[in-house]
Amino acid sequence: MVEAISPTKGKALLVVTLVVFVVVAVFFALGYLLTIAIGIPSSLGFAPPIRLIGGLVLALGFLFYGWLFRYRNPVDILVSTYVTISKVGRREPLEKPSGRKESLVVQGPYRYVRHPLYFGNVLLLIGWWLLLDYTFLLFSAVLLLLWFNFVVANFEEKELRAMFGEQYEQYSREVPKIIPFTKRRKRGDETQSGERR
Repeated sequence: MVEAISPTKGKALLVVTLVVFVVVAVFFALGYLLTIAIGIPSSLGFAPPIRLIGGLVLALGFLFYGWLFRYRNPVDILVSTYVTISKVGRREPLEKPSGRKESLVVQGPYRYVRHPLYFGNVLLLIGWWLLLDYTFLLFSAVLLLLWFNFVVANFEEKELRAMFGEQYEQYSREVPKIIPFTKRRKRGDETQSGERR
C-alpha cells in the first residue's frame, strides 16, 4: 500500500524542488558567465581516460547519495529544508523552535561531514564536469561549494545548534562541515562505546 503524502510533505516537495531548480540554474549561469569572463574555453578537450574518471566520480556521487539515504530519509531532508526555508522567508530567527522532532544523525556519511548532501552535490558536479568536459560545470561546482560553506550551512547550523545544543557543538568540533577528512582527530578521541567516531 502506498503511503499518502501529507500536505506539509507535499508542499515541502514542491517548494524545495523549485528552490533547488532555481539555485542550480543560477549557479550554472554564474559558472557559464565566469567561464566567458575569464576567457577559458568551454571545453578543455579531455581525453577518454579523464572522461572515464568523470564517470567513476559520478558513480561514486550516486553511491554516496545511496549511503546518505540509508541514514536519513530523502522526504525528511525535504521537510527539514522546507522548515528552514520557511523560517528564512518569514524572517523568523532560525533559533526559534519549529516543532521538528528528529534526532541528530552522526552515523554513515555524517561521521565524515556534517552536510553530506552538499558534499554529494559538489561531487556530482565535478563528475559531470570531467565526463562531459564543460568548463562551466567546474566553476559552478566551486561557486556552489563556496555558497554551501559560507551561506547555506551557516543558516542550517544556527537551527541545528538551537535544536541539539551542546550535542551539536561537540559534533561540529569533531566533524568537518562539507569536505571530508579536513579536521585532524586527536589521539584517543573515542566515543563512550570505545569506537572511533
